[in-house]
Amino acid sequence: MNWYEFMLRNRSEVFERSLEHMGLVGASMAISLLIGLPLGIALVNRAKLQRWVVGAANVVQTIPSLALFGFLIPVPWIGGVGASTAIVALSLYAILPILRNTCTGIAEVDPAVVESARGMGMTPRQVLWQVQLPLAAPVLLAGIRVSTAICIGVTTIAAAIGAGGLGVFIFRGLAMVNNQVILAGAIPAACLAILADSALGYFQRSSARR
Repeated sequence: MNWYEFMLRNRSEVFERSLEHMGLVGASMAISLLIGLPLGIALVNRAKLQRWVVGAANVVQTIPSLALFGFLIPVPWIGGVGASTAIVALSLYAILPILRNTCTGIAEVDPAVVESARGMGMTPRQVLWQVQLPLAAPVLLAGIRVSTAICIGVTTIAAAIGAGGLGVFIFRGLAMVNNQVILAGAIPAACLAILADSALGYFQRSSARR
């Protein structure tokens, strides 16, 4: 029996695990955006603090994903075995590209354009929302694309702490030494990553044209 036949026979579970996977990714990305975008905006004109915060986010990226899941399990309120711990860990992994691209995108907006907006009487808030963020949108979306791809990939490991998702098939296949079961989890996860990247790439190109 090949992986395709296995997926057909277990299509209801594959569908259920795919929904779990997308739910974990969606929740993690939402938290990362809620933290990363405002933090990146706040750090644009604070170079010293920006180095420390981005450096801390870089350190988190160097921690092996399975180790990070393990470190978070005993943490009160956010720890334990299950989806909540996985979402916290995935959010930490996804913050860096969003944070770094937000800082870079806004900082690279042409100063002459910003000065022109201020000369027209725009307030700092108006300059940010009507000039800087729209011009930085392609760079911001590039960071979101990277974060989404990281999140989809690392979510497969979240099955190790009982969070569900397509990683369930991968770990089951490893235990059974069965490549077909491993592929039943790996191939749908790869397809989700390709679809998400293509959709975000379309929005990135559209924002660049605008």
